[in-house]
Amino acid sequence: MARACIFPGQGSQAVGMGRTLAEAFPQARHVFDEVDAALGQNLSRLMFEGPGDELTLTQNAQPALMAASIAVLRVLEAERGLELKRDVACVAGHSLGEYTALAAAGTFSIADAARLLRLRGEAMQRAVSPGQGAMAALLGPDAESAGSIAAEAAGEDVCEVANDNGAGQVVLSGARAAVERAVAIAQGRGIKRAVMLNVSAPFHCSMMGPAAGAMREALSAVTLLAPVVPVYANVLAAPVTDPETIREALVSQVTGTVRWRECILAMAAAGVDSFHELGAGKVLTGLVKRIVPGVDAGPIGTPEDIAAFPDLR
Repeated sequence: MARACIFPGQGSQAVGMGRTLAEAFPQARHVFDEVDAALGQNLSRLMFEGPGDELTLTQNAQPALMAASIAVLRVLEAERGLELKRDVACVAGHSLGEYTALAAAGTFSIADAARLLRLRGEAMQRAVSPGQGAMAALLGPDAESAGSIAAEAAGEDVCEVANDNGAGQVVLSGARAAVERAVAIAQGRGIKRAVMLNVSAPFHCSMMGPAAGAMREALSAVTLLAPVVPVYANVLAAPVTDPETIREALVSQVTGTVRWRECILAMAAAGVDSFHELGAGKVLTGLVKRIVPGVDAGPIGTPEDIAAFPDLR
């Protein structure tokens, strides 16, 4: 069996995430304490108790999701004998989850990941004035068809493919007027579903240029080590191990397309036949099962999930 660990992105957060893990395992509690200390904020209390609207804020959701995922990993290591370098073929994460994957693989510390994600969330929020940008999900078309719709809708504005999530789910991002035009075009072409998303900024499009600049500066100040296993980069849909390539990929990711479908297909083509989604929710598990029908995939986020994981010692 060739395993991959995958890590969720924004939207998977929920009040209460990580709480039962922290109560049951000191290794999880230690991760939350480390993130709290790195940020100078009691983020774990916000994760465990809410309020939900504050947890959903980009600058909170991003480090919180990373913390929840790494907590699961640390418990798997302690309780089930998981050793990433020995037992896992590769890792990947969706959008912010790529930072989680890199922290899991030892490219940077948990504290650095938390600080980078806090800065990333704040920079993405600042990049575009409220109300100017938007995102929409198209359900049904492939990435090429969605890209054609985006190009037709753009005109003088920005409208680009932000996420190719697979299974006919493509997300567009850009100027609000252009994204609204794209939804209308898609609906006129009989696309199964085209809906505006309730997001605070147009992520993963060229309007995020100022945020990419901020991340380039922040990443230049952080030491990046070679990961202990290959990390499939969102913008390359290919495994990376070189620290400088990783640094550039993280900068490009702010404005580039999250090529999740291609990442999963590439991992499967390389022999991965078991995908473990570590952390909050099971969004990626559902996508993986639709991208590679019949593959083994499942979420690991609770003490019960930990107990069901095979003992690798």
